[in-house]
Amino acid sequence: MTGSSSGIGRSITIALAREGVDLYLVDIDGINLEAVAREARSYDVEVVTAICDLSQTVQITATVNALLSRWGRLDILINSAGLAYYGPWETMPAALQEEILTVNLLAPIQLVRELLPSLLAQDEAHIVNIASIFGLASMRKGLMYQTSKFGLSGFSMALNAEFGRRRFGVTTLCPGFVRTPMLYTTSIAAGQRRHEVPAWATTNVEDIANATIRAIYKNRALVVIPLAAKLIWWLTRIAPNGVAWLMREGWRK
Repeated sequence: MTGSSSGIGRSITIALAREGVDLYLVDIDGINLEAVAREARSYDVEVVTAICDLSQTVQITATVNALLSRWGRLDILINSAGLAYYGPWETMPAALQEEILTVNLLAPIQLVRELLPSLLAQDEAHIVNIASIFGLASMRKGLMYQTSKFGLSGFSMALNAEFGRRRFGVTTLCPGFVRTPMLYTTSIAAGQRRHEVPAWATTNVEDIANATIRAIYKNRALVVIPLAAKLIWWLTRIAPNGVAWLMREGWRK
């Protein structure tokens, strides 16, 4: 489980612990990671933590090797870690672009690739990739974040087509705006204003965690939550040109 120390990752971690799942928690924030691990252990499950910078491929491989050395197997892989940025693409630092693509997309691909033999060896295994509604629909000033999430959605759906049901389950989870620290601390470009997201358009991390648990049990391929995100997705499918105009021109007006 990546991105375990806060937000969606933390909430899913605790939800899995309540279900009696032993946990291997991965994050770059060691202090908060240990706090989450202590809370999860209160449900009488085994919890192992690993500090890993997902932008570093060598660290990912070392973490996978440590996991398999300790347990020899993995039944559920949840890719929850992610980075975001709001602002014009032309002013976005190249290094930040690469970091977002690496953490949001390339790291999950590497984790699945290196853990694939273990997942295939289980009678029942499952992958959950936490994408975003902006991996199904677009908006302005989030180009690299959306590129990474569209890529993750596509990767996840392709995994489901190739391995789903007969080999292991794959869920693409696409939440809309979630009340997490990321919503309020996402990096923004100089001169940009952080927009307040209306409460009706957001959901909480507990709802996301519950939806994740249900998706694993029911082997759901795609989960879009909450209703506001579903409406964006439906409108994008029904009237893609209209939504594109709204995002491109109507937003300015």
